[in-house]
Amino acid sequence: MSIPIPHRQLFIDGEWREPVNRKRIPITNPATEETIGDIPAATEEDVNIAVEAARKALSRNGGKDWASATGAHRAKYLRAIAAKITERKSELAKFEAVDCGKPLDEAAWDIDDVAGCFEYYADMAEGLDKKQKTPVSLPMETFKCHVLKEPIGVVGLITPWNYPMLMATWKVAPALAAGCTAILKPSELASVTCLELADVCREVGLPPGVLNVLTGFGVEAGAPLASHPYVDKIAFTGSNATGSKIMTAAAQLAKPVTLELGGKSPIVVFEDVDLDKAAEWTAFGCFWTNGQICSATSRLILHESIAAAFLEKLVKWCENIKISNPLEEGCRLGPVVSAGQYEKVLKLISTAREEGATILYGGSRPQHLKKGYYILPTIITDVKTSMQIWREEVFGPVLCVKTFTTEEEAIELANDTQYGLGSAVLSQDLERCERLTKAFQSGIVWVNCSQPCFSQAPWGGRKRSGFGRELGEWGLDNYLNVKQVTQYISNDAWGWYNPPSKL
Repeated sequence: MSIPIPHRQLFIDGEWREPVNRKRIPITNPATEETIGDIPAATEEDVNIAVEAARKALSRNGGKDWASATGAHRAKYLRAIAAKITERKSELAKFEAVDCGKPLDEAAWDIDDVAGCFEYYADMAEGLDKKQKTPVSLPMETFKCHVLKEPIGVVGLITPWNYPMLMATWKVAPALAAGCTAILKPSELASVTCLELADVCREVGLPPGVLNVLTGFGVEAGAPLASHPYVDKIAFTGSNATGSKIMTAAAQLAKPVTLELGGKSPIVVFEDVDLDKAAEWTAFGCFWTNGQICSATSRLILHESIAAAFLEKLVKWCENIKISNPLEEGCRLGPVVSAGQYEKVLKLISTAREEGATILYGGSRPQHLKKGYYILPTIITDVKTSMQIWREEVFGPVLCVKTFTTEEEAIELANDTQYGLGSAVLSQDLERCERLTKAFQSGIVWVNCSQPCFSQAPWGGRKRSGFGRELGEWGLDNYLNVKQVTQYISNDAWGWYNPPSKL
């Protein structure tokens, strides 16, 4: 099935604009390795134009058009965006599938989540009106105090390729709800639906400059955005290496950043589980999104008494996963996003084998697919904690396994990582689950499941998985400044100094 990709330009100040240098980047369908279109390649000159547009939008009409308008006013636009996305769901899901390799059913689920996230932050924008001038209790009756929440300003939003439209929405929706104006820079590997988000904003009449979308390479567009003196905050989701560079650039101007970085999350499976239910959650936790998810529970920590039986079950579940073109009905595992990612994942599997690990299942491309960047769901056993496969994020459908005997050993293995995004525990003993929940060094814990995510709940990590939280009320707070307002209400003079002598 051929899916025609719209020919778009950069979206700046409410209009489609050709990049200053007129360059474009080809789009490769990872399922076929064919070029299916191209996207504009922004550079520093385009970033400067977009930032200027965003600053003008922030202050237009004294801010009354957007930044200092009511939350209810902004909510109308967010709801209109949600409605238009729902209307275009089928088309957008197909764009997502051919652009990044995501199975179509997954992509459709993502588009539902995009619309839901905009609806949620429309509610939050309306709620913001009610929270303005929240009183603060003071110990002195001669003063009264309240708090104002104001948009932080112009924000740069740099997003990844694994959930192109959804990860963009996690940042765009709360930023706009807060009254910020924004420049979105999606990954050059998957930008199609972010440009369609711009088209949706144009269709619903979002004021010019409130959202600008710049596609392009990180070095050419992302770096100048992160270091721009008139960008007030950067929110980034992506690799640790890039996150460190963004922190360094932002530090020069004491600019706030929110970072959601890598992960190497554990899933601890105890001996009292239902083997089939636990095997499905284990597979889903690692192979969902073709294994390309920062929170993937890619380290299976398995009670030794059930290890053989559980792994036998898990292999059967993996054998039953339909690997195909993402547009085929029932596809549950598509290709990884690019040739570079394909080679990286296969190299990590090869290194694990060279270091003495066993490839229990997978480890190569499926035999029935001769084209595309496909990799079988892979299970690696006989893993040591010193091995690269245990310590480094793969970002592909690869699960490594270690066994344990005691609860204390399981906790030690779970926390044996530089990352701290997610953790999962599977057990019928809920008191034991509660102990592990407290012991896990991560920002998210899943009990008897893996990977569920909701707009209402906070998302973010610890350690080298970054800092700050997205989603929920915490996601809105990312884009708000808090202003304290204190008023002296006594009729008496302050009386600290002796008054001047009266002549």
